[in-house]
Formats: sequence, C-alpha cells, structure tokens
Amino acid sequence: MEIITFDTSRKIEVFDITARLRKIVSASGVREGAAILQSLHTTAGLTINENADPSVKRDMEMAFARIAPEGWPYTHGEGNSPAHVSATLAGPSLTVLISGGDVVLGTWQGVFFCEFDGPRRGRKIAVQIFGA
Repeated sequence: MEIITFDTSRKIEVFDITARLRKIVSASGVREGAAILQSLHTTAGLTINENADPSVKRDMEMAFARIAPEGWPYTHGEGNSPAHVSATLAGPSLTVLISGGDVVLGTWQGVFFCEFDGPRRGRKIAVQIFGA
C-alpha cells in the first residue's frame, strides 16, 4: 500500500491527483488489475471527472458549497458539518482499472481529491494496487 500525502489551500478545493496515481501504478509493475483509493479523512472525498478544463473544478467547488451550505442549523459541535455532508456525497473511495501498466481513464478524465474542510496540511489517500 502507498500513501499519497499533500496539503490543501482552500476551504473547498478539488485537487488533481492523477499524476501521483499514475506514478504509483507505474512503480508497482502491475500491467493489468485495479487501484483502490481511499481518503483517510471524514471531511474529504474522491471523484473522477473532467481535468481538461479548469473551470469544471471551480464549478464543482461552487456546487458543493451550495449543496451543503454553511449556516444551516447543523447539530455537530465542531462546526464542519457541511464538510461531512459533502464528503458523503463525493464518497470516500474509488476503484480505478489498470491496463497496459496505466490507469484506465477516458480522454478528459482525471482523479481528484475533494477537500471540504481546508486548508489542511498532511491530507492522505491510501492506494492499494491489485494485479489481475
């Protein structure tokens, strides 16, 4: 298992981890199989979406802020309930297929960590590679 570690810089941030995942897959030597990714945080999630146009990331950030807004009468005492709601909507894990020694993604797709309670230092994603 490998751990991807990085810092985020904004309250809500869609952070591209595609290149880091590709490096882990390449180093594993697995030609055919799957990579399972899991966020190690309750206020962050993972998703696959378009990575060609940066406005898609900004639109996703805006939409998450509106779907789980600040200011509702949440009961969680820490004050980060919107982050927990958004993390549940994004989901904590992904499975990405591997073929030919690389991740299987569509032409415009990338893999993203979604920060909902930032900025934070030392965010982590566990990555486990399985051969077919």
